[in-house]
Amino acid sequence: MAASEENSALFPIFILTIMAIPIVPYTITKLCRAATKKSKSIHCHCSECSKSGKYRKSIFKRISSVSTCSNFTLLLLWVVMIILVYYIKSMSGEIQVFDPFSILGLEPGAPESEIKKKYRRLSIQYHPDKNPDPEAHKYFVEYIAKAYQALTDPVARENYEKYGHPDGRQGFQMGIALPQFLLNIDGASGGILLLWIVGVCILLPLVIAVIYLSRSSKYTGNYVMHQTLSTYYYLMKPSLAPSKVMDVFIKAAEYMEIPVRRTDDEPLQKLFMLVRSELNLDLKNIKQEQAKFWKQHPALVKTELLVQAQLTREFAALSPSLQSDFKRILETAPRLLEELMKMAVIPRNAQGHGWLRPAIGVVELSQCIIQAVPLSARKTTGGSPEGIAPFLQLPHINETVIKKLNRKKVRTFQELHDMDSQERADLLTQTAGLSSSDVKDIEIVLDMMPSLTLEVTCETEGEEGIQEGDIVTLHAWVNIKRGNGLIGALPHTPYYPFHKEENFWFLLADSVSNNVWFSQKVSFMDEAAAVTAASKAIEESMEGSGATVKETSRAVAEAVDKVKGGARLVMGKFQAPSEGNYNLTCYCLCDSWLGSDTRINLKLKVLKRTRAGTRGAVLADEGPIMEDGVEEDDDNEDGEYDDDYESEYSEDEEDDQNSKNKQQAVNGTTSKHGKAVENSSSDEE
Repeated sequence: MAASEENSALFPIFILTIMAIPIVPYTITKLCRAATKKSKSIHCHCSECSKSGKYRKSIFKRISSVSTCSNFTLLLLWVVMIILVYYIKSMSGEIQVFDPFSILGLEPGAPESEIKKKYRRLSIQYHPDKNPDPEAHKYFVEYIAKAYQALTDPVARENYEKYGHPDGRQGFQMGIALPQFLLNIDGASGGILLLWIVGVCILLPLVIAVIYLSRSSKYTGNYVMHQTLSTYYYLMKPSLAPSKVMDVFIKAAEYMEIPVRRTDDEPLQKLFMLVRSELNLDLKNIKQEQAKFWKQHPALVKTELLVQAQLTREFAALSPSLQSDFKRILETAPRLLEELMKMAVIPRNAQGHGWLRPAIGVVELSQCIIQAVPLSARKTTGGSPEGIAPFLQLPHINETVIKKLNRKKVRTFQELHDMDSQERADLLTQTAGLSSSDVKDIEIVLDMMPSLTLEVTCETEGEEGIQEGDIVTLHAWVNIKRGNGLIGALPHTPYYPFHKEENFWFLLADSVSNNVWFSQKVSFMDEAAAVTAASKAIEESMEGSGATVKETSRAVAEAVDKVKGGARLVMGKFQAPSEGNYNLTCYCLCDSWLGSDTRINLKLKVLKRTRAGTRGAVLADEGPIMEDGVEEDDDNEDGEYDDDYESEYSEDEEDDQNSKNKQQAVNGTTSKHGKAVENSSSDEE
C-alpha cells in the first residue's frame, strides 16, 4: 500500500519538474528585462511629451501593461505550480512508513514486557469488543495487531531491527510517474504506458517544434520577414531620393498583410486630400496621377497614406479602425528601416562596397517618421540648405515662427542651437511671441539633442603607409555630448506613439563614386555592452601588434574611461583599393533626430605595392557578404544610376564646394569636433 501511494505521488512531482524547467528561467529573464527597461527610460520631460501620455502611466495603464496575455499565462502557470507543491507536500505527509514502535507508542528497542503491556492498553481502547466505532476497528486490525505481531515474533523483530522491515531485506523499487488509474487497467497497462511515453516524449515536443518553426521560419532575428528582406534587396537602387525610398519601404511583407476594409474607403479618400501635396503627383496631369495612385495594390495605397498621415501630423482625423492599422505600421517601422539600411550598405561589388545615397535616404526617412516631419520640409528654402525640418521637431515651433526667426537672420537650425540660452530666450519671446513655458520646453529639447564628434584613423597594422591590397584597420571614436549631461536617452518624439531608442550609423564612404566602404550601427544606451566590446577590441588589437601586457592593460583602461565618458568605439577592416588618393567622408547619422548628423573628410593615400605578397587576398576571396535569405542580383552593376540619382532634398553645388574646403587629414587620420551636418545628403556626383 505504501509503495502504491509513493508511485501515485511521483506523477505530480514529474509534472512539477517539467513545468519548472522552462518557467523558472523564463521568469528570471523577463524580470531582468523589465529591470533593464526601467533603468533605460530616460526620456524628454517637455510638455508635449507629457501630453502624449507615452511616458505617463496611470493606474489603468500600469495594470494593462502588466496584464498582458503572456504575463497572465505565466501567472496562471505559477499558480498551478504552487498548487502542485502544496498537493505533493500534503500527500507526502499522509504517506507513513510502517513503524511498529511508533504505532504502539514505544521507544525503539523496548523489551517484550513493555510491548505486551502497551498492546493490552491499546486493545482496551481500540478492540471491536470494547469500541464499536468502525474506524477504531480498522485501525486496530491494520496497525495495532500487525505492529504487535511484528514485534512479538522473534524473526520478524530481528528483521525489522536489522533491515527496517518485519519481512527482512527489501528489494529495490522503482516508481512510474503516471497517474494511478492508468496503471490499474487490467490487461492494458503496457499499451497505455507505451502510448503515454510516445505522446508525451515524442509527439508533444514534435508538435510544439513544428508550430514554432513554421512561425519563426518566416522571420529573421530582428523579427522582420524574410520576404521583406528579399523585396528590399531587389528594389534597392544605387540612387534613391527619400521619396523613392518611401516607395521601397512600404512594400514590406508586414504591410502587405494589413487588412483592407470596405469601410476604410471614405476615410482614406479624405486622408488623400489632406496629404496630396506630399505624394509628388504631377499637378499638370493631376487626374491621371490620382487615378494611377489609386490603381496600386490597396495595401500599398493604405500604407503610404497612413505613413504620410504621420509625416504631416494628420493622424487625428483617422477612424478607429485606421488608428489600429496606423499604430501597427509605426510600431514595425524602426525595424523595417533598420533592415532597409542594411540592404543599402550591403556589399554589392567585388570590392565589398555598398551604396551611399540610398543609405542617407533611409536615415532621412527614419528621422522624418520619428519626428513627424514632412519630407518636403527638407528642401532648401530661405537660404537654409537643410530646410525647415529641424525646426519643426522642436515643441511649439511652426512655419509662422520660423518665418519670424528668418527675419532676424536666423536661417539655419545650427544658428539657433549655437545661441546663448538667454539670447535664444529673448529671440523666441520677443520676436516669435512664445511664452516662457514654451521657451522652457524648447530648452529642454535642445539639451536632449546629441552633439557628435568623430576621431578616425586608418592604418595597416605593423606597416608604414597603406599599399594597394592591404587590409586597412579603421579605428574610430564616436563621442556624444548633451546639454543635460546624459549619455544615453530616449529622444524627443511626442508624435511617435511608442518608445524609440536613438541609434546612429557610422559610414565611411566615397561620395563621388557613391560607395560605402564600411558601416556599423552605434548605440549609446547599453554602457556595459559597450565597455565589453571596446575592451575586447582593444585587447585583440594590442595583442596583434605585439604589445606587452602592461601596455595592453593601460590601453584597455583608457578605452573603458572613454566609453564611460560618452564615447563608443568603432573598429573594422576593409581592403585598400588600387593606388591613388581618395577623398573619403566619415558620416555619423542619427535615425531619430534631425540636425544632429555630423561628418568629417578623410584623405586616404594608397601607395603602389612594394611589399612581397598580397595581404588582402583572403578578404578579396570572400566576395560580397550577403544577408540570410537574400540572393545576389546580377542585374545590379556598380555604376548604374537611375535618372533620379540627384535627390530633390540634396544641397546645392555651392555647399559641396564649401565642404571640400574643410580641413583634410593626410594618411588617413582626422578629427573634428562639434559641428552638425547641414544636410546629410549634400554631396553631389
